[in-house]
Amino acid sequence: MNTQIRRNVTLTNRFTKWLTSLGYTSRKTYRKLTTAKPSIFIIAIIIVASSIFLLGGGVFDILEKPLIVIPIGSRVLFFYPYSINQQTILDSLIVMVLYSLGATGLLLMYQSTKYAYKPRQAWMILLVGVIFLLIAYIYVETIIYLKFHPSTS
Repeated sequence: MNTQIRRNVTLTNRFTKWLTSLGYTSRKTYRKLTTAKPSIFIIAIIIVASSIFLLGGGVFDILEKPLIVIPIGSRVLFFYPYSINQQTILDSLIVMVLYSLGATGLLLMYQSTKYAYKPRQAWMILLVGVIFLLIAYIYVETIIYLKFHPSTS
């Protein structure tokens, strides 16, 4: 009986040490998380990526689990015709890629202002940024137009 009491006391002491060390570890982890200074660049990338995900319909894709594409006979549609309230997964992925292309274009246009003493390089970067932004805008508008006016052929 004496050995069983020692064993219970030993287990109780181990559990107490574990709880104490758990509290210490959690305080230490909390302190590290609250005093962490992540890079502004990383924060900006996370904000832009989450904005693109939200605007592209990522939450709708997760909650509603729509079709990837819509098969119609021998062809495949990547969007719901005549409906702005529904989307396929491929539709939202294409829009997310186009939003990313537009955001890259905006970033390139901003970066071009940093090359004041190299006007040729600044002009080229600005031109590429404008082209990216225009491509993204034109294709997003085309997708919206196709949703309302699908071809009947």
